[in-house]
Amino acid sequence: MEKYLSMIKNENLTREEFMPEWKRFKNDLNTGKVRVASRGEDGEWKVNQWVKQFILLGFKYGQICKFDDGSIDKDTMGERSITLDEKIRKVSATVSVRDGVYIGAGVTFMPPCYTNIGAYIDEGTMVDSLALVGSCAQIGKNVHIGAGVVIGGVLEPIGAYPVIIEDNVFVGAGSLITEGTIVKKGAVIGAGVTITGSTPVYDVVNNKVIIPNENGIIVIPEGATVIPGTKSIENSVDGTQLAKTVPIIIKYGSKVELNDLLRP
Repeated sequence: MEKYLSMIKNENLTREEFMPEWKRFKNDLNTGKVRVASRGEDGEWKVNQWVKQFILLGFKYGQICKFDDGSIDKDTMGERSITLDEKIRKVSATVSVRDGVYIGAGVTFMPPCYTNIGAYIDEGTMVDSLALVGSCAQIGKNVHIGAGVVIGGVLEPIGAYPVIIEDNVFVGAGSLITEGTIVKKGAVIGAGVTITGSTPVYDVVNNKVIIPNENGIIVIPEGATVIPGTKSIENSVDGTQLAKTVPIIIKYGSKVELNDLLRP
């Protein structure tokens, strides 16, 4: 870590000096030795800003090249290699994982889908067809990311929280979860729900509205079931009754039928 920090601070760093350490850094990302966000003993998540800063250096010092698979990108990026020993299912060539992603054993990628650099996907998780796991997103164990789900990515600003999905979360088809959102363990996000760091969440179970915390983060509580709903707005156009889409927590902890979640 100290070597990486010194290179971040070195304004006279050359590409020749940078590239060997960049290769080591990507290997540390791939093996989980370093990650963009980590949870402390108190259970709170902390963003490791220096990891984002070093990823940004990778773009700065990279040069455009054409890879053997035909893709054109910075030579500091490229596709992550996956070996049989890792016990990861990458079902088709239309599954793309950028180099610099931790993938736990038992993770399944269904085609087509894409995962960006800095992401962390823990063991037993499913990334379904047409899903996007954005840069630096942190995904826990045994998470189901449904078809067409977008998990937003965030590299800048460096202090911004990425999307964090804790263990045993279900994210239903077509949902959108963007930066500044933490989904606590065991939560269920129904099909078609949109959650952002600035989206109030209406908890009808506890008769309250969940707003961003002191860090500007929306936290979906443990075991919550969230579905898409609507809320009337005060302003309107003559002859109309307008409403906006909002996420609604309808229950905690009870069993929900998979068939109900996969369909809006």
